Amino acid sequence: GSLLLAVHFYSSPRAAPLIPNTALGVLLLILSSLLAYAGIRRSLRNAFLFLSLCLTISVFWCGYGVVFILGGQGVLNDTGDFRNALVPGLVTFTLALLMIAVVGFLCREVILAMIASAVSLASAHEVAMHYSVAFGSSAIACNYMIVCLVGGYFALGRILYFLTKEKIALPGTDLAKKKTHEQIQSTSGSMNCFAVTGLILNMLSASVFGCRLLGITGKLFIGQVPWLWAAGIYQTGICILSYRAMDVLMATFFGFTSILKFAGGYCLLYPIWQPEEPSFPTPFLVVFSILFVVLALFVTLKSPVDGLYLLFYVAYCIALACCPKGFFEGGPQGVDVAIFVASALMTLVHLYNVKASAKIPTGKGAVKALIARSRFLKLREGADLHTPYLGYSKYADAEVLGYACSVLASFAITVTGDPQAPLATVVIPWVVVAGGILKLLGGSVAFARGKTLESSAFILYAVMWIIWGLTRYGGLYSTTRSFHTAVGIIAFMLFNGFIIFCSLFLNTAWFFYSLTFLLIAVSFLLDAIHALPAGYDIAATLIFGLVSFYCFLSALFNSIFEGSCLPMGRPIVQLSGVGGGMTKCLHLPARKASSVKRIADILKNGGTCGIPTDTVYVLVAACNRPDAVEKAHHSKRQAQDRPMSLWISSLKQLEPAKHLFTPLLWDFMEAAWPSPISLVVPRGEWVDFLGMKDSAKYVGTPQSVAIRIPDCSVTTHLIDLVGPIVVTSANPTGEADTTHHNQVYAKLGDKVDAVLCDGPSPENIASTVVDCTKIDSGNIGFFRVGIIPKSQV
Repeated sequence: GSLLLAVHFYSSPRAAPLIPNTALGVLLLILSSLLAYAGIRRSLRNAFLFLSLCLTISVFWCGYGVVFILGGQGVLNDTGDFRNALVPGLVTFTLALLMIAVVGFLCREVILAMIASAVSLASAHEVAMHYSVAFGSSAIACNYMIVCLVGGYFALGRILYFLTKEKIALPGTDLAKKKTHEQIQSTSGSMNCFAVTGLILNMLSASVFGCRLLGITGKLFIGQVPWLWAAGIYQTGICILSYRAMDVLMATFFGFTSILKFAGGYCLLYPIWQPEEPSFPTPFLVVFSILFVVLALFVTLKSPVDGLYLLFYVAYCIALACCPKGFFEGGPQGVDVAIFVASALMTLVHLYNVKASAKIPTGKGAVKALIARSRFLKLREGADLHTPYLGYSKYADAEVLGYACSVLASFAITVTGDPQAPLATVVIPWVVVAGGILKLLGGSVAFARGKTLESSAFILYAVMWIIWGLTRYGGLYSTTRSFHTAVGIIAFMLFNGFIIFCSLFLNTAWFFYSLTFLLIAVSFLLDAIHALPAGYDIAATLIFGLVSFYCFLSALFNSIFEGSCLPMGRPIVQLSGVGGGMTKCLHLPARKASSVKRIADILKNGGTCGIPTDTVYVLVAACNRPDAVEKAHHSKRQAQDRPMSLWISSLKQLEPAKHLFTPLLWDFMEAAWPSPISLVVPRGEWVDFLGMKDSAKYVGTPQSVAIRIPDCSVTTHLIDLVGPIVVTSANPTGEADTTHHNQVYAKLGDKVDAVLCDGPSPENIASTVVDCTKIDSGNIGFFRVGIIPKSQV
């Protein structure tokens, strides 16, 4: 990328540049996507500065490339258009990359710092070139050549490192030491490493409007839209990645700010279809400021400095609400300047605190210490803070953002607008981006967390908001199309009727949430057939908005505090067998020896427990407790063709019955175990040694029994304490294997006495089951090929 730009600026004094603007823009877009991919993939190894550098330059080249494409296509024709389009982005990335470079030098990341400082200087020289003819383009090209040389040096160092099998490592190119240091540092506390890029994106959008107020640019026009929409698109990506980083509050904040960026870009496109500047719906912006205030209060619990930063956006929304022309007036632009400065300071603080050993104080832990003294509030903490109820997920819960988007979309359409001039009021970005795109995001994350009903509702409502927003407020809607619109709305209402029915079995809040959306759909239908009573649409949107706001507050409270300060309510209809796992049994962490001993005591006393293994979770009972074996069989609704198996921790437990096994079979068992291989052996008198008595009929078949020594230290230690155990998968017969202790709760929670919790299973595949009933004749078979392949057996 830098080589392309170096060639471009060396050849720019000529009449015809060597690389046409359109071609350069397209190439920069391709390279920006590759850079973003490299940064995100690398972030999994905690290379924080590398991630920040890659994503920052990726955003830079994305917006930069689109501006070049606009210039190449003749959109930026007037004198000074190219300067007015480029300068806001160049100013932002000059400062952002300079901060990354400074932190890089302080933390001895010399190569990254050199690349960041060179691109920063190139951007600064380009700004100077646009305002003074004394500055030529060769200085910009020289800076980009420095990036090429540093990158080439790093590539040469890595190639030598691999070719010489780690014997030669040029200074600054050995990543092994850095990786170890960063991994140790990352385990000391969870940190959202994507927040820095999100803050830089806030600087970028604020720069576009702030530069206009300060007179740095001459006007606001279509040439600055690439910066705003590139910031909006990347901010949406940062929102998703923040959910991956299990940071619900900052993910919600970045989702909110992405809405403002898309709206700002949309407003700059207005001169295309109408001469006058647009007006803004005041109720929406007031509600948006309230949502920012609530979010700021909750962010303050984690970091007071971050909470104060969010108050700038409260002021921004209030300034927009007070100014009829919104982004085009001086009040909001003045707040943009403040946001630019605050975002730059916050970026520097976050960058430095992640890398440096001596931290800049941000008040973390201060509010937490105050709440610890409270009797009424207790913060949710621990490894399972974001663990979903039905298993393991890589994402935190996005319901907070989903409910907030419902609030925003509903209050955005309280301004009906002029049917003859639907575009005169800014409604489309609020409805389509907030109610549509971000709600789709929330639905997708809910689906990834196993919330089928919630995800279906969010996705359905998102599609409805997008279609209705574009149709009603985009000028696509007319009398001749009203019948077709009505048919589509009725189809959505039928789907929503099904969601209302299902929500009866979920909780009270969801029932009212889906029911009040039906009021919104009815108002859409009445509007489509021109039979809307005066005031009905306002009443429907207010009711739905208030219900959504309660759900938003409830989700926020439940994600931060223990207990149910604002409960979602119980299911309105409770059926036998539905939600059986809601009554959670005793759960104990597997990493503690005391937990294993307690599980062993429960098994000795005739209980049944769910435990982790070297494959999936299983349900177990002690062999010497026939009542427990029978209980395990009935609690699982065990089918006759899926008999329970037998587990031991060592062949010494079968030593008294060794004479009842053939030598070949005994040798094979010694060679195969411990492993995820279950051996089906002939049933014999050796079963009587285990003390199962009448309950032995539930284990194996009349001809054979499956037996195994698991390759899991926790499981074998438990068997050492209890003796041989009877085992079956921890799920009702016919359902998928359980791969997380939360799934054991959900499926068998009220039927087992305890669960030994160890998070996600190391494998999602069950054991291999080998038929050894005819091993003495030289034949073995396979009932199931699981994690161990046939060749290894």
